Amino acid sequence: MASNNVINAFDVDISKQRFKMLTAADLYNLPPMRWMVRGVLPMEGLAALYGASGSGKSFLTLDLGCAIASGEYEWFGRRIKRSPVTYVCLEGESGLGKRVKAWSLYYDKPVPNKLRFMLQPFDLLSNDVSELAKEVIACGGANGLVILDTLNRAASGADENSSVDMGNLIAASKRLQSLTGGLVLLVHHTGKDTSKGLRGHSSLYAALDGAIEVIKTDNRSEWNVSKSKDDVTGKAHPFCLEVVNVGTDDEGEEITSCVAIPNDSLDGEMRRVLPPKSGNQKLIWEAMQDVFKKSPTTGKAGAPIGRPCITLDDAIDKTRQSLLVETKRQTERTRSAIQGLVSRGLLAHKEGWLWII
Repeated sequence: MASNNVINAFDVDISKQRFKMLTAADLYNLPPMRWMVRGVLPMEGLAALYGASGSGKSFLTLDLGCAIASGEYEWFGRRIKRSPVTYVCLEGESGLGKRVKAWSLYYDKPVPNKLRFMLQPFDLLSNDVSELAKEVIACGGANGLVILDTLNRAASGADENSSVDMGNLIAASKRLQSLTGGLVLLVHHTGKDTSKGLRGHSSLYAALDGAIEVIKTDNRSEWNVSKSKDDVTGKAHPFCLEVVNVGTDDEGEEITSCVAIPNDSLDGEMRRVLPPKSGNQKLIWEAMQDVFKKSPTTGKAGAPIGRPCITLDDAIDKTRQSLLVETKRQTERTRSAIQGLVSRGLLAHKEGWLWII
């Protein structure tokens, strides 16, 4: 009988069991998420900060690194945990000195000593990973933040659109993280269609524990949390680039750089991201308005009281026929469009629930 093949639970040596089964009470007592930047970046794992060229992401990245290394209480209103930072600058190295000096002059204080810089060429797909890890640890950067700016420059010869190459880059980034501890932050670009998010194979976004998207329009720059562990995504944080005079050249001309600072001059309405004007995101956004209006469910997963909510699965099911694509691709394209709306800051997504911000 089949029952004769079942292991008698009383005959199992629990001390030698490989897998530990937890009760709901065990889960309640697990330690809470540890944040480097509250609700944005966890203390450990792999994350990305991405945006189009010229969006200000390098200035924002430097400001983020300075804030974490200095132990300032908040960054754009988000609590932070002081940690050592290693900034591997592989793109725009010639301007980094100006950016660092501009930050110091603007805030009238030195750049934190816990922030270290590395400007030499670095290749993720080589022994450079272990060599860099040794240097990070030797300089006191273990269990802190390691910034690779940019992923493209750290991936010499790799095809970002290849699942194999991207898989190797992800594995190398995670190896760097396991060797140094803490968090590895990849600075990356968006593709030609910025609504699709990170450039390259989708496996990168899936592998991230957190992601910051930087968006620049004609009259506004902002960043938002496009992916976060156990927290709300989508809230926009406007910022501007303040020009700072850092000296004069040999001909007496001013040398300037910029500092990324919160832009508090925008009122609540202006902070809202404009709805998409074309493409799949526009079609899905318009279709979802009616779905939200008809939803009897409100206030789920931290949504404001009275705010209509729908599950991600329901959103896909009720809006996918709005897309003019093959039936077999509707679900995939709808999911991608909703992810784009979350990244733009139009929708919040938490615990499987969506609501309009």
